[in-house]
Amino acid sequence: MLLRPSALTTSILLFFLLSCGETPKKDTQKVGPKATQKDSTDTSTTVIEEEQEEEEQAFVLNEENAIDFFFNYAKEVKENRVRLTTSMGSFTVELYDNVPYHKANFIYLSRKGYFDNTQFHRIVKNFIIQGGNSDDKETSKKRRLIGRYLLPPDTRKGHKHHRGTISMPSSERDNPHKLASPYEFFIVVTKPGSYHLDGSYTPFGRVVQGMDVVDAINNVPVGDGDWPWQNVYILKAEVL
Repeated sequence: MLLRPSALTTSILLFFLLSCGETPKKDTQKVGPKATQKDSTDTSTTVIEEEQEEEEQAFVLNEENAIDFFFNYAKEVKENRVRLTTSMGSFTVELYDNVPYHKANFIYLSRKGYFDNTQFHRIVKNFIIQGGNSDDKETSKKRRLIGRYLLPPDTRKGHKHHRGTISMPSSERDNPHKLASPYEFFIVVTKPGSYHLDGSYTPFGRVVQGMDVVDAINNVPVGDGDWPWQNVYILKAEVL
């Protein structure tokens, strides 16, 4: 039995409508989720692999490589001034060119952001202010990432501990040769100076601007262990 033209036409239209409705749905289920999932997985895997590679390649200073590193780093350093912005104002130090290891170390740590948010943790009235340490866990973390090392004393370059001199304390570890603790420094406020320190510690620069801020820090009240009652922060160290 033959279908009438109207019925045949209706059947053909119905067939095409059903076909058009099913095809996009089928393609979306097949392509969309798989493509998205693959891209997401590949990206996260790549990021993790890159982070692991960066951690493996991270440079850490130690007592075996520090001298060679700062010897070469000193050759590249052209700047000789660092501005320290503190919670009580800012001052600028000028570093001596003929004390290359200590100069390079101070600039390197400043550029690495080590001194940022450390404190002047030891203040002795009419004597010194000592900075570069903190009871904040972040400071210990930064030291761990930069490395564990000491610097040799360099006391025979003719520099004395005049007022305004920046110098480096020796390590508290078993240290008969008075190797310098690279993460800390002290500034002399004594008038005209504290010359009994000569020969034992390494002067590597002097305050050239903002000595009034250094004096103000030296005048804050302190408690046991010469730690100030109110924290005095180094907010930022900038190489000029």
